[in-house]
Parts: sequence; structure tokens; C-alpha cells
Amino acid sequence: ASGKTVFLDFAASWCGTCAAQARVLGRLKSENPAYEENIVFVRVDWDQYRSADITRRLSIPRRSTLVVLKGDQELGRLVAGTRRAQIKELMDVALGAATA
Repeated sequence: ASGKTVFLDFAASWCGTCAAQARVLGRLKSENPAYEENIVFVRVDWDQYRSADITRRLSIPRRSTLVVLKGDQELGRLVAGTRRAQIKELMDVALGAATA
């Protein structure tokens, strides 16, 4: 609601795809500090929040879903993608929105 750019990572500790995404996210953040300086990153525990209001409202289909929001507007999402280029593209969308 504050208009900040938020990067939601719906993940489960036991999910291999989620772990692969986390590794890529970590590398990208370490390579470009502007990501963490400008974007609010939130890891959402799938096991705990799979039935939560936000999960239903955003129609999150499964764990390993990454979503970028600017306020209430969804700017992009990636479902089960683990390729660096895909995740970097989504992070760049978030960074662009956060610094615009």
C-alpha cells in the first residue's frame, strides 16, 4: 500500500526448484547491491501461507513462484523458472519500477 516495489518469493524449504531460485537470487543480489537497496524482498513460506489471503488474491498456483508488485499492481511473475536470465529479467523489472 505504501507504493514500494516488493519481490515476493513463494517457497518451501523442501522444494528443489525453490532452492535453485534462491541460489540465483542470492548471486544476483551480491553482484548488484542496487537490488537490495531499492527492492523489498519477502520470502513467503509456502507451507504456512499457501491458503493465505495474499496467496489467493494473487492467484499463486504453486511454490517456486516469484512475483513483483509495485503497490497493488503486479509487474511480473515467474512460475518454477530457475534460469538466471529469467530471474534477472524479473529483478530488473522490479529495480526499474523502484527507481523510476
